[in-house]
Amino acid sequence: MKKFIYSLAVIAGLSTLTSCNDFLTEDVRGQENLETYFSSEEEVNSYVGGCYFQIAKGGGWWQVYNTWLLADMTTDDLWDGNTTQDDGYQDISHFMPNGQNSGILQNFWGARYQGIASCNLGLERIPTANMNETLRNQRTAEVRFLRAFFYFDLVRNFGGVPLVLQYAQSVEGLTRSSQEECYEFIEKELKDAAAVLPQRSQYAAADMGRATRGAALGILGKAQLYQGKWDEAKATLKTIIDEGEYELLPNFGDVWSVNHNNSKESLFEAQQMYNGDQYATGGSLTIVTGCRNGVGDGWSWGQPTSDLENAFIAAGDTERLRWTIIKTACTEIAGENEFDKFIANNTSLCKVTDQKFVDYKEKFGWTDETYYGSYIIDPAQHKSARIIRKYFVPLEDRPEIYNTDKIPLNHRILRYADVLLMYAEACAETGDNTNAQWALNQVRNRVGLANVTSTGTALRDAIRAERRLELAHEQCRLYDLRRWDCENGKKMMCNVFGPNGSFVKYNTGENADMYEKWNQGEPSDKGTRFQEDRDLLYPIPLYEIQHSNGAIVQNPGW
Repeated sequence: MKKFIYSLAVIAGLSTLTSCNDFLTEDVRGQENLETYFSSEEEVNSYVGGCYFQIAKGGGWWQVYNTWLLADMTTDDLWDGNTTQDDGYQDISHFMPNGQNSGILQNFWGARYQGIASCNLGLERIPTANMNETLRNQRTAEVRFLRAFFYFDLVRNFGGVPLVLQYAQSVEGLTRSSQEECYEFIEKELKDAAAVLPQRSQYAAADMGRATRGAALGILGKAQLYQGKWDEAKATLKTIIDEGEYELLPNFGDVWSVNHNNSKESLFEAQQMYNGDQYATGGSLTIVTGCRNGVGDGWSWGQPTSDLENAFIAAGDTERLRWTIIKTACTEIAGENEFDKFIANNTSLCKVTDQKFVDYKEKFGWTDETYYGSYIIDPAQHKSARIIRKYFVPLEDRPEIYNTDKIPLNHRILRYADVLLMYAEACAETGDNTNAQWALNQVRNRVGLANVTSTGTALRDAIRAERRLELAHEQCRLYDLRRWDCENGKKMMCNVFGPNGSFVKYNTGENADMYEKWNQGEPSDKGTRFQEDRDLLYPIPLYEIQHSNGAIVQNPGW
């Protein structure tokens, strides 16, 4: 890891921006003298906007979104998906022994420490700015929140990491702090930030997307939950509920709609915006995960598994299924009012009389009506012939130029549904069955599912199952699998993967989905190489270990 001294152009980012979210539209000039730059409120606002930019690097798919997507690929919910191109995902998602060479993880590590460096500089210079004291304290709290979030994102993936807390700090010889030390720092920062940050309702419309008290408490509660601090997590999450700033949207289908960015269900989102030539910090996952032969075309990375689909079906959860997975040969896409264009798109794949479609009819039981009346996601190019609905944007909501960095769909990082389910889990783990049932059923009732009345282990399992369905493809499943304890003394991850894991047995058995079983461009034996003593954390990127001259030690097993 190199010495963290960057020019302002590197750490703030950031081209000149203007948009509807005023706090992200301040001019970020990038070449000012560091000794004088933080002299005014305007400059501080500009700089803090640059720190927010670091959350998703303006939607830069290869720095942050790549790893967020990889987090779900490393579970039973998502395949790598694209079977027409080579990729670096399988090194991690299929638990290959060369994972420490992953460029994806290296880019993510670097992006997060770049964000931390930005925050460190801001925290050193903002306190001396000539501006209103209350606003100065608020901006400082926002940056502390962001730094804590960046560290949380590192720790939940890699375990303990080096704590760099000063901008010009030399990291020569700096070793990894323990996971416990990192969490202690993260918790303190979030508690201090929560004591200063405004509530969501105190922000003007132009400031929606800034860190709030609820966001700080929400990430704090998640950090406590991940450590098994049940009583502390319960108290933190109950505070969010009691303060009444957030609520579930009435319709699950609105949760990931571009028309409901920064809704009352959302505690924290990565802001994604696009406005022609003025600015392009839009999201990327709509393109990255879209159908390769679809309308507008996508890259087909990250495809839902039939195992996940079966979980929805077994639960009778048809509502969330339709808003989570788009499957080949479907006769509708939830929320898409121009579905006829997706049917017409089938001609770009082949003609109904072509041998390709004749073969598909034989292999998959399709008919001519499948061609003329449904949307075909080519099984030859897509491992599961499915794509993620949550990241899909209907045609009427798409920008004129449909490409990465131009999709105005904010990425939901923390939702109130997650808060309720975390609270339910903390209550169940502390024997508070009544409140656990109440919180769990709030989430279930929205999609028309019956109340859960069970207690004990059955209630715990119901909460775990609910988290998978409600939060599918939202970067929660991996960290849940890694932390959940099972009756056999193992983490759930170890029961899902490995030669005898449930996901492995399903995909290598006779009952595997016909699309997944047929397309072996991505092998169906995902998970067979999983090692219990190695794969509960990602490897530290080898580059960082080499450039630390051995000061940074690799995770066990790598």
